[in-house]
Amino acid sequence: MVKPTLMDVAAAAGVSYATADRVLNRRGGVAEKSVLRVLAAIEQLGYTRDVTAANLARGRSYNYAFLIPAQAGAFFGEMRAAVKAEAKARASQRINITIEEVPAFNSDGLAEVLESCIDRDLSGICLVAIDSPRVRKAIQALRAKGVFVLTLVADTQSDSRDAYIGLDNLAAGRTAGRVLSLASRDGGVVLPIAGSLDAADHALRFKGFKQAIAFDVTVLPVIESFDRPENVAEAVRSTLEAHPNLIGIYSIGSGQNGLFTALSEVEKSATYQRPVVVLHDLVGSVRTALTIGLVDAVIDQKPDQQIARALDAMKALSDGETLPADFGTIVPSLYFQDNMPPAPADGPEKGPSYEQLF
Repeated sequence: MVKPTLMDVAAAAGVSYATADRVLNRRGGVAEKSVLRVLAAIEQLGYTRDVTAANLARGRSYNYAFLIPAQAGAFFGEMRAAVKAEAKARASQRINITIEEVPAFNSDGLAEVLESCIDRDLSGICLVAIDSPRVRKAIQALRAKGVFVLTLVADTQSDSRDAYIGLDNLAAGRTAGRVLSLASRDGGVVLPIAGSLDAADHALRFKGFKQAIAFDVTVLPVIESFDRPENVAEAVRSTLEAHPNLIGIYSIGSGQNGLFTALSEVEKSATYQRPVVVLHDLVGSVRTALTIGLVDAVIDQKPDQQIARALDAMKALSDGETLPADFGTIVPSLYFQDNMPPAPADGPEKGPSYEQLF
């Protein structure tokens, strides 16, 4: 069935195209009886406005900024690559995208970048949230100016942003707890390693993990590594020395290369048995570690899907549309060695070889 056009609406209402356009865009100056005829024709024909075409005709551009943590972790590298790919793919829609790097786990640094955006010509901003009064204040100032603010990966208070795109991090933590519980039927000791519990996603994952882990498993105090590989490696080594019966590790954040280094040392040692390891994000090095059996399970949050959905959300909000309640929910995938998706031929996800990993 051919989609009705505004010309069809004008013909059905018995008015000119210019009159129908004035009614549709609420520009006034049209007699009430003509307005009623146009509205009746719109309903009768099932006409829906092509907002994108209208914006292109008016030369309207959408200016969006992504604030991505500036850290060496592969996950945010993939997220930056996904933003660049979407920017290229959507250029014909007059969508302009910039990437701003912000300090990782630094609320004041994030707030400073947000504050610098207030005087820029932006339609929307996406950020990995850190919940602090200064960050919330900067977000409120942007929204008061008419800038849509979306959170990615880590959320903030729901009344402080327009939408959240990402995992249910509490459920992701529960998933990790359930997996490690299945691997430790006879109890034991488990080590959780987070980047920082000031990061909402890490805090929620840890909370969910504690909710689901078996009651007879001892959960050691969480170690905050700030996603630095050397900190992660040292945490694993020192914990194994103190608890040679360590049966599980839950790596909540990044810094995975340090984890892999320490685990490879365990595999070569006759002193310790490698613990069961659950971690996040199927990036290249993690894919390699899972393939060779160095880790056991990966909870993936699909950065490409998050970026695409965030842009869809900002575009819809910019066009005056209302987002469905579950629009931003990303359903994670739980990968084991046996069910990994095919490796990309190239790009940021391509994994290193065993030798490159260590």
